[in-house]
Amino acid sequence: MKTNATHLTAGIVAILLIFALSVGCTETAPGENETPGAGATTAPAGGGDILRIATTTSLENTGLLAELERVYEGETGMDLQFIAQGTGQSIDSGRRGDVDLVLVHAPDLEQQFIDDGFGINPRCIAYNYYIIVGPESDPAGIANMTPVEAFRTIYLAGTNDTQGVAFVSRGDNSGTHTQEQVLWEEAGYDYDGEILNAGGWYVEAGKGMGDTLILANEQQAYTLSDEGTYLSFADRLDLVPVVAEGAELMNRYSAIAVNPEEHPGVNAEGAADFINWLTTNETKQMIGEFGTEEFGKPLFTPLYAPECTEPPFNCTCAEPVTA
Repeated sequence: MKTNATHLTAGIVAILLIFALSVGCTETAPGENETPGAGATTAPAGGGDILRIATTTSLENTGLLAELERVYEGETGMDLQFIAQGTGQSIDSGRRGDVDLVLVHAPDLEQQFIDDGFGINPRCIAYNYYIIVGPESDPAGIANMTPVEAFRTIYLAGTNDTQGVAFVSRGDNSGTHTQEQVLWEEAGYDYDGEILNAGGWYVEAGKGMGDTLILANEQQAYTLSDEGTYLSFADRLDLVPVVAEGAELMNRYSAIAVNPEEHPGVNAEGAADFINWLTTNETKQMIGEFGTEEFGKPLFTPLYAPECTEPPFNCTCAEPVTA
């Protein structure tokens, strides 16, 4: 009996050992094929029902992005995930394949993005204008000047320590910052050599358009803004438009898909569908009416063919794209 009891005990131990080993073999090692839980990071770009879009703070600040998101998600069920940042940063996100599409407003940077093979199917959507805003007292005396004359005058006043003259720059490689640099260069100044080191009158905010306007308002300084964001923030500002006319102030917005040949994981089909939706007459009408009720004027003017193919736009705005 004692021997049988010993054998029975040994058998039970062996069975328990085998069971324990089998359980251990079915467990997943940390980081290997685990199903993401509530704390998991967002899925990479390319999901069929998710479209990641890197875009500009000016589109976000005006409220247009929220309206586009509301309507498109309601019509399609697609989850639009906007990342609002400067145009330069948005294009860098596209180069890395972190997003499926960019909505931006810096033609030279856009063309380089396309020429380098990272962007495809560009379609211009709409435009508005940049404006130079500043204190109502206009301490530099730039009212009624051309944009280039105004920048030259601000520089001379700032470097001569004219009282009350300051300029706040986005300083973030955004489309607005890029256009500001163009204006300084057209005014005859080397941006890196003469503007960045011009003295305390020139301030780099390193912020989005709304925050830059707030900072310029606090300092009673001039700044370059897109008109739409200025109108959206006008009730918080003492600054007024001082220069609002000139071909150099035209501000064109475009949608560009990320090339799936460079980044196979992107949602190319979703990007093509969204671009095609943006270029429909119905969507353009919605964009063209946006802001009218609140501000008494639209914040954007939609682009239609053949106007878009001609100067100063020189872009494609109507032809449908395919994935």
